[in-house]
Amino acid sequence: MILYPAIDILDGRAVRLEQGRFEEPTVYAEDPMVAAHGWVSQGAQALHVVDLDGARAGEPVNVHHVRAIIDTVDVPVQVGGGLRSTDDVAEVLEAGATRVVVGTAAHSDAEFLDDVLTAHGESVAVAVDVRDGLVSAAGWTESTEQAPDAVLRRLAAEGVRTVIYTDVDRDGMLTGPDVDTLTGLLEHWPGRLLYSGGIGSLAHLEALAPLPLDGVIVGKALYEERFTIVEAQEALAR
Repeated sequence: MILYPAIDILDGRAVRLEQGRFEEPTVYAEDPMVAAHGWVSQGAQALHVVDLDGARAGEPVNVHHVRAIIDTVDVPVQVGGGLRSTDDVAEVLEAGATRVVVGTAAHSDAEFLDDVLTAHGESVAVAVDVRDGLVSAAGWTESTEQAPDAVLRRLAAEGVRTVIYTDVDRDGMLTGPDVDTLTGLLEHWPGRLLYSGGIGSLAHLEALAPLPLDGVIVGKALYEERFTIVEAQEALAR
C-alpha cells in the first residue's frame, strides 16, 4: 500500500480544504513545488497532485505548476482536477504524469470515459468523491444523486480498473476514515482503490492497513506534522 502525500493547488499555492469548501483554504506553501520536494526528500514514493482551480473551472489551470513538479521529482505523480476532455488528459500524461484522475466527465459522459480508457488504459483513474452519502462532481460542488456502490458497479462494467475514493465529509477534518463503509465497498470492487479523507493519526492508517487498498492519500496530517512520511509508511506496512 502506497502513501501519497497530497498537493492541492489553488491560486498557485499548495493548500488544503476542509470538506471540499473552497472558501476557507489553508495555505501550506506559496510554491507547490516546494511542498513536492519536501515530501520526496522525506521519503515519499509517489505524489498526488490536484489542480483545484481546474476542478472548479472545468479545465486545467495549473498545468505549469504540475509540469514543474513532474520535471523535478523522481517519483510517480498522479494528477487530477479539471480533466474533462481527451486533449486535457493527453496533455497531462504527455507532461509526465504517471496517472490521470478524471471525475466529472467520467460520471456524465460515457463516450469520454471510453475514449480515455481506450487511449490510455491503466494510466486512467476515476475519482469517486462522496459527500452526504452520494457521489459529487464539478469540484465537489454538485451531487450526481448516485450512491457510491452503484457508481462503482457501473465503472467496473465500463472497464475502469483504478478508483480514487474520497470521503469529502471527512476530508481535512482529521477525524479518521469510515472503515466499515469502506470495507463494504471494497467487497464489491474488483480493481484498485486508493482512499482519501480524514486521516489524522497513525492509528487511522493502521486501521486501513488490513484492507485491500492500493494507496492512501494524506494531506493535512502531514502538513501539520501529526506524523512523518516514514512513520506513515511503517504504519501502513504493519
